[in-house]
Amino acid sequence: MTGTKMRPIGATIPLDEARAIIERTILPLARAERVPLFDANGRVLAQDIVSTGNVPPFSRAGMDGYAVRSADTTGASKDTPRTLRCLEQVFTGQMPTQTVTNGTCSEIATGAPMPAGADAVVMVEDTLRDASGVVTVYAAVAPKQNVGLEGADIRAGQTVLRAGDVLNASRVGAIAALGIDAVEVYARPRVAILSTGNEIVEPGQPLAPGQIYDINKFTLAAVFAEHGAVPVLYRTAVDTLEDLSRAVDECLREDVLVFSGGSSVGERDLILDVIAARGRVLFHGIALKPGKPTAFGVIDGKPVFGMPGYPTSCLTNGYILVVPALRTMARLSPQILRRVTLPLGQRIVSAPGRRQIYTVRIAGGQALPAFKASGDITSMSQADGYIDIPAETDVLEAGTSVEVTLF
Repeated sequence: MTGTKMRPIGATIPLDEARAIIERTILPLARAERVPLFDANGRVLAQDIVSTGNVPPFSRAGMDGYAVRSADTTGASKDTPRTLRCLEQVFTGQMPTQTVTNGTCSEIATGAPMPAGADAVVMVEDTLRDASGVVTVYAAVAPKQNVGLEGADIRAGQTVLRAGDVLNASRVGAIAALGIDAVEVYARPRVAILSTGNEIVEPGQPLAPGQIYDINKFTLAAVFAEHGAVPVLYRTAVDTLEDLSRAVDECLREDVLVFSGGSSVGERDLILDVIAARGRVLFHGIALKPGKPTAFGVIDGKPVFGMPGYPTSCLTNGYILVVPALRTMARLSPQILRRVTLPLGQRIVSAPGRRQIYTVRIAGGQALPAFKASGDITSMSQADGYIDIPAETDVLEAGTSVEVTLF
């Protein structure tokens, strides 16, 4: 290794301290945009939604039957039916033309507007109509029975949703019920994802000796898109200060910069030099396996993550460090992690003095090791989740109960 100038990572910091530094640095985006309601699912409202009218906008039948004056059905039963004269048929999408008076009724379809004078609906199953239009009623109804009243769902002037609410199917439906076709939502953070290294090649291209295909760009993009961000893929930068500086200039168009590779200790790991020259390095090195050579800083007020080049290290820190930051920027609540407690199926020896995120797969009601090495993507692709092994724990024996955080 003659001529190689290794630049060792200084004192590492605990994972919790790294998280705290990131948390203090990250702010929610204030930028908003107007989007069609069709595209609003999963977005965070940037405006209050206030109704300008009643929903429903008219009283309507709750089921098929006959609109009646409830007083005309008092005492009606199989033994003592009441008879009414049918005035008309009322279908959905049309307004009644007749007023229901004493001794009359109107046939009505579910959802159709209630005619004037009627205050209840008798189910069609409780009636019998003859050819002359006389309706025999076999069950009494109370006022408002089987009727959806005007404004029963939403009243004019009511605040239906507030800025900061995350839209889902039912909330989008509530907005649609008000006749609104577009809404103001907070912008999703745009994340520049850049792989670095002379050895990195895009999938689909031939590999020369000593080269490997880019994995991190695709795994990170998939994770970030699931957590409210817009991944923006940039072309790979080679290991020169000039090319990395050019890449940073391009990536600063976005809200967040995430580099993979170039954060370790080799002489050509230049990301730290670029961050330091253009902004501030807030930490470099976490007491964590995998993921020790992780860096974080700020350039022009924008957060910059320097991720390890090894796929497992990169993806692990994408989950535990970058995702929470992106959710904050996107104004999403913290991710709800699913955890299960299972017995460990095999003995695990952990890295002494370093906290370890150890991937496992679940089989036969046990947690089985899936971790191979930081450079092996199958450590993640064949895993169902991970266990968090404290720095002071060197060995976990088979049969030990462990808490598995599920992916």
